[in-house]
Amino acid sequence: MTQVSATPTSIRPQRILIIKLRHHGDMLLTTPVINTLHQHYPDAEIDMLMYLETRDMLASHPALHQLFTIDRQWKKQGLRAHMTHEIRLVRQLMQRKYDLVINLADQWRSGIVTRCTGAPVRLGFDFPKRHGKIWPFCHTQLISTADHQTLHTVEQNLAILAPLPLQPLVSAATMSYAPQDRQVVDQLLLENRVKIPFIVVQPTSRWFFKCWSEEKMAATFTALAAKGYPIVVTAGPDPRELEMVARILALCPEAKAISLAGKLTLRQLAALIDQAALFIGVDSVPMHMAAALQTPLVALFGPSKLTFWKPWQAKGEVIWAGDFGPLPDPDAIDTHTDQRYLDAIPTDVVIAAAERLLP
Repeated sequence: MTQVSATPTSIRPQRILIIKLRHHGDMLLTTPVINTLHQHYPDAEIDMLMYLETRDMLASHPALHQLFTIDRQWKKQGLRAHMTHEIRLVRQLMQRKYDLVINLADQWRSGIVTRCTGAPVRLGFDFPKRHGKIWPFCHTQLISTADHQTLHTVEQNLAILAPLPLQPLVSAATMSYAPQDRQVVDQLLLENRVKIPFIVVQPTSRWFFKCWSEEKMAATFTALAAKGYPIVVTAGPDPRELEMVARILALCPEAKAISLAGKLTLRQLAALIDQAALFIGVDSVPMHMAAALQTPLVALFGPSKLTFWKPWQAKGEVIWAGDFGPLPDPDAIDTHTDQRYLDAIPTDVVIAAAERLLP
């Protein structure tokens, strides 16, 4: 551990800022940090700094006071406009007069923002790629990342709280949504005559190397529908994802699956998954949502780092393609490849797992 100041064990913060600039799933996996801080400092106002496109993941979290966002489109507006946005954001954060800043991010921008807040306690990670004088200058204390390779992402995030007197830690992740989200979903289920219990399947990811083949997914739909379970298919709004869903449904018309692909916000998707008897999906944000919502799940994994990204505290089964064939090193993957590494997973293995979990 690199220690820049005394361990801040005696603080009682009134305003806290958490910084995480990553993807949607990463934001969900910060919720144990949020929940731990809220449990031990229930009167503190907890704010979050995140990318604008990930805001929906935390917008309904009951413990968060204010969400500040960075729009990655700022840089496309020209240098002057970009700097205007950045300066305005920093001024807003400085006005909040934080007592504690938790910087979970590794970007230089996050370190500079951490420093600019002027908070008396500023915790960050001692990332090897940030060794030097500037990163320690931005923080009052840095926490070692030496054991991160053996920890789940949730455990990595919680490790940053080690200098604080916060025992026990709250390890549960949470996915929150609003009553309006539930109402929208209930109306869609009614319109499509979907009866409980039903299965939600998210066959897509923005990275197609994480996906199972359309043929195997369609065969799974057919088998489960034959047992009387309605199937609701979801996907992101990306045209490639919608095309994949269309191909799957064309291969199994007898399954009569209902497609809500591209029609739901992330929080509406959470409300849908929360009502499902089972979730089936690949390594993607909805899988993490299902785990957080404690919906029984079957998660299909390929060449991702299971230690980091397996569904946290999930009810269900993780099926890893590496148990059925060789997989490449996750760090060597060409994310734009058309290779379907999950195709090593047999269809009957997935169907059997689903049947074990269904009521």
